[in-house]
Amino acid sequence: MSNKVLFVFEGDKTEAQILSNLQTFFLDASTTVKCVYGAEIYQIYKDIKDDDDLDTFNFIRERTTKNKEVLDGLNRSDFAEIYMFFDYDGHSSLADDGKLKELLVFFNEETEKGKLYVSYPMVEALKHICDNSTFKDLTVECKKNIGYKNIVHKSAINELKSFNKYELNTWKALITVHLKKANFIINDTYTLPNELLSQILIFSKQLEKYINTNSIIAVLSAFPLFLHDYYGNEEIKRRLE
Repeated sequence: MSNKVLFVFEGDKTEAQILSNLQTFFLDASTTVKCVYGAEIYQIYKDIKDDDDLDTFNFIRERTTKNKEVLDGLNRSDFAEIYMFFDYDGHSSLADDGKLKELLVFFNEETEKGKLYVSYPMVEALKHICDNSTFKDLTVECKKNIGYKNIVHKSAINELKSFNKYELNTWKALITVHLKKANFIINDTYTLPNELLSQILIFSKQLEKYINTNSIIAVLSAFPLFLHDYYGNEEIKRRLE
């Protein structure tokens, strides 16, 4: 069985910076391969809704010329796992919470069609920490364009603004607060979780507690949740010590 891992990102620049930095501290660069979908998550629904037998690998390979080059000579069997990272983007003209829920159910196994991870509201959520003491309750409007990137640029702690400058301790702090936040969203407890937290459950709680009630979203990054799943609950806690 191959140990290669395919990462599929919504965009290129920001996600590539995060992946590159993760490869320094958490991932084996020799086994990771990056491709770009090049469109928001809701476009995937349009592309796959009538294809129950979707071959995710070929689907992604055919998306762009660059993907064809990156995956040239490789097959699905060359990859043990596929992980997909997208933004919630609730203000998009294509946004549909029902469709997103279907996608989270469809892409729920990294060793098969792939596992989908969602950042709320966008990938920049990873660094949207103005103060560690207030992050638990940090929310933003999610159904209209609020210029989120600019908000993060102005309000985030300075040492978090450049993804490519993160050190191991930076990651430890970010993983800790985002895992605590995810646990708070699901269990109303701002502590490190005692078990893995599913993407579909996080989204269901976002709908119940934030989106459907006040059209807001609890700020949360997909990357710490991915690392939590990737290493397991006990191992990620050990790495945070």
